[in-house]
Amino acid sequence: MSTQDDDGQQRVALGLVFGLVAVVVAVVVGASAYRSMKAPAAPETAVAIAAPMPAVTPAIDAAGAAQNAMDAASVTVENGVVKFYFASGKSELAAGANAALTDVIKGGQAGRKLVISGYHDATGSAAKNAELARQRAFAVRDALKAAGVADDKMELKKPEALTATGSDAEARRVEVALQ
Repeated sequence: MSTQDDDGQQRVALGLVFGLVAVVVAVVVGASAYRSMKAPAAPETAVAIAAPMPAVTPAIDAAGAAQNAMDAASVTVENGVVKFYFASGKSELAAGANAALTDVIKGGQAGRKLVISGYHDATGSAAKNAELARQRAFAVRDALKAAGVADDKMELKKPEALTATGSDAEARRVEVALQ
């Protein structure tokens, strides 16, 4: 009779162990699924917004990261000219746009003319690129208007294709300069 009791106790203990393992596996799988559905948002910086990166294999991760960095919206100031760089196919301004425009806004409010020039790369349809460059220039113009620059203090120049030098990412830009 003790043999049957020992077998019964072993079965109960073994059943408890398997049940515990099943619960642990279910919790781990559930937590992983929850985390993959609730990915954190990409942080914004004062100068650029980086688009969320898709999952890639480690072999192409560096190349993909470099391409996404080149394709991100950003804004720089070089020799008094504010340069807005745009992501491919987008016309949204980068974070920090208003801070970069501070000096040209002051110049426009003091009576100087602001010249807004749009550029585009040579890839794809020339007509679509010119329209997108125009939309980008309008986005910059609207930001200047919102900051208090009068319409008569801004001049929009026709979009130009940039084919001679620089990368496509550098060509997708709008420049604002004081005259």
